[in-house]
This record gives sequence, structure tokens and C-alpha cells, in this order.
Amino acid sequence: MPHPRRFLQLDVFASRLFDGNPLAVVVDAEGLDGDAMQRIARWTNLSETTFLLPPTVPQADYRVRIFTPRQELPFAGHPSVGSAYVAIEVGLVDAGKAALIQQCAAGLLPVQVVGQGPARIIHVQAPPARLTPVDDTLRAQLARALHIELAPEQASHVDNGPHWILCHLHEAAVVRALAPEMGPLAELCLRHGAVGVSVFGRELSGDAAMAVRAFCPADGMPEDPVTGSANAAIMVWLGAREDRDGYGLRYRASQGREIGRNGCVEVARDRASGAITIGGACVIGVRGALQWPANP
Repeated sequence: MPHPRRFLQLDVFASRLFDGNPLAVVVDAEGLDGDAMQRIARWTNLSETTFLLPPTVPQADYRVRIFTPRQELPFAGHPSVGSAYVAIEVGLVDAGKAALIQQCAAGLLPVQVVGQGPARIIHVQAPPARLTPVDDTLRAQLARALHIELAPEQASHVDNGPHWILCHLHEAAVVRALAPEMGPLAELCLRHGAVGVSVFGRELSGDAAMAVRAFCPADGMPEDPVTGSANAAIMVWLGAREDRDGYGLRYRASQGREIGRNGCVEVARDRASGAITIGGACVIGVRGALQWPANP
């Protein structure tokens, strides 16, 4: 007999359905091994699918495993925000708690909950990050694939669980006008072990300070709609530059408009500790059951 497991699909970093970034969440994931989770993630064919499990340490409120269609990730932003939202929604954790601890492969991550009910906002602290420079060869390959010019100070590797290659393009208009070549981007991501290439630039009008795009063709996602870990990585890089770009300790980033997904990410950095948080709203679109077969 099939073993039904609660299954939800929601949009993350959005307050209305069909904006933000879709996420599939399998709630009752006990008994599924990594191979089964990877098969389900390939089947949903979303940028990420998460699996909620009982925590294995007393400090944690819940545990999550995160899969793209190609691989498991130690951390990802929109899956962490969405999984926390679902854990509250289905009663895995107390709906009245304002501070949670998420257990994932990247460790124990603090989660802050602001508000209640469908309007609750989730803020997740990203893992510590490692920055390394981009060499001239990779920078030239990036420039060709993106059809832009890149100076040495405009590109960096940032690893905060997933490994991102970041490109600072200064102006939102340049970011929004990009039409990159996905084949070369996929090749360089695979060569360097990166989940994707994220680009960003300053917005001069509207309710966001920054425009962001993230290209992940090696994982079957030419352009990711709204990307928490990439936005966290960008804030890490800005902090390492001592905020010479003037974004400050808190700003709002816009992502997804180019593919019809108008997402919004709240990004913050603690001045004392350097900890980065990313947050936003969620809205549930699907509630049901995944009929996982007894002998798949």
C-alpha cells in the first residue's frame, strides 16, 4: 500500500500566489532515504524540494533536508524560509514561538518569526560564508557568457553552504537587461562546483534597493526566481568590502521580475557579529498528500 505523506507547495518571498519562488515540502519524511528524496525532487522539478524530519539534537525545533533536481544542498534560503513557515503551519512547532532553531546539513540556524497566521514573516540566519577571489580565466569566461565587461573587483566566489559566483554589475538596468548564454554558464558552474552565478546592481527607484538575478542552468534551472542563499552571499560580499557600496546593514532586494516572479527578500547584517539573515513572506498554494509507494 502507498504510504501517504503530507505535501505542500508554496511561494516563498511573496505575499501572493504566483509571485516569489515555488517550494515543495514533504512533511512526514521519516523513512525516506537520500535516493528517494532525490527522486522526489527530480519529479517535482522545482528549484528545491525539502523534507521535514524530527530533529536529532535537543536544541532544534525541526530538521530539514534540501534537494535540487540534481543534488542535496547543505543550506538554501528560500527552502529554509518556506520550510519554517510550513513547520509552523502544520503544527510541527508551536505557532506562538517567535524564535526557532532549524537543523540542516549546514548546522543549527536561528529562525525568527514575525507575526502570526498567513501574514507571518520568516527570517533565517545563513551559515558563515567563505569568500575567495575569481581568477582572470573564470572572469573572462563569465564576461563572455554574460555579454558584459567585468573588472577584477566585480566578481567573487562566496560559499555559504551552496557555492555562488557573484558579479557586481553596479546598476539594476544592466542586471535586468542581461541575456546570458546558459550552456557556458552551466559548464563553468560544473567546473567550479558552483550552484549558480548571481548578478546584482543598485535600484534607483521603487521599493527595493537592489535588483538580483541568479542563473543555475547546471541544476536544471536557467534562472532561479528568488534566491535566499544568493542574496545572503551578496550581503557577505558587501560586508567584506566594508559597505563601500552604501547599502547599509539592512535593505530589500527585488528578484524574479524578468521571468514573471516578482519576489522580495529582506536582507540584514548584524554589525557586531556579522551574521546575515534573509527573510520574507510565504503563501501556500497546494495542500495534499504524496502517495509514496511501499516498494518504489
